[in-house]
Amino acid sequence: MSEVRNTPARQWRRFVVLAIITLAINLPVILMVLNSFQTTEQLTTARHLIPEHPTFANFVYLSGRTKFWTYLINSLIVSGGATIVSVVAAALAGYALSRYKGRLLTGYARALFVVQMFPIILALIPLFILFRKADLINSPISVIIVYSVVQLPFATWMARSFFDTIPRELEEAALVDGCSPFGTFLRIVLPLSGSGIAAISIFSFLFSYNEFFVANIFLRDDDAMTLPVGITMFMQQYSTDWGSLMAAATVTLIPTFILFLGVQKYVAYGAVSGGVKG
Repeated sequence: MSEVRNTPARQWRRFVVLAIITLAINLPVILMVLNSFQTTEQLTTARHLIPEHPTFANFVYLSGRTKFWTYLINSLIVSGGATIVSVVAAALAGYALSRYKGRLLTGYARALFVVQMFPIILALIPLFILFRKADLINSPISVIIVYSVVQLPFATWMARSFFDTIPRELEEAALVDGCSPFGTFLRIVLPLSGSGIAAISIFSFLFSYNEFFVANIFLRDDDAMTLPVGITMFMQQYSTDWGSLMAAATVTLIPTFILFLGVQKYVAYGAVSGGVKG
């Protein structure tokens, strides 16, 4: 059977096909970015996809006449806090479920399934009463707590699956060299599970960054709103400021884009296989 040669012509055809597929998938995002450089009047009368007279009026309006940057900072605080809490808790719990056995851990693992199946909407009223008595309404702490609890079951099972792929021989070798069990987790297991931690971080951040319903209930003041809640201010009962809405959505994409650029090098397998060679 002859071997298929990877000729330059074949590579170019493959590149063109992949480019077309990528363009088709990201077409809504591209159109959103292009429309952010048009006012609402231009959008309603435009006949071309590419703006004929691009303008930064929408972005100037966001900075000067709205609290968009306040919403953005609130979203980053909430998302960052929930991500840190979720990653730390999921890493510790996932490692315990992966390496240790016992009735307590078995019961905890089963409880995670129960919590994951429980719809958070049923607990919002009791939580609202509890947070109001604790003076946590309009505080990012209340939303961070809810997001962390909602994300923890899935994040824990995700962390456990990554820890299961790490050979225990590496930890045993570290223990023989005098490293403590917790030191082994920090110095050996955690660095080798970089791809898993990155995946959990992306999942936690995107969920917290894009969530609307919980934030809309617990963050009532204008200065406490996150981006998903604040952006709805551009949509009124009888009209919608499409230009500002497109500009706000475009800027909202930037933090997630930066996050993916920062963690993409960790979202790759092979670290463990490289650690056991030689």
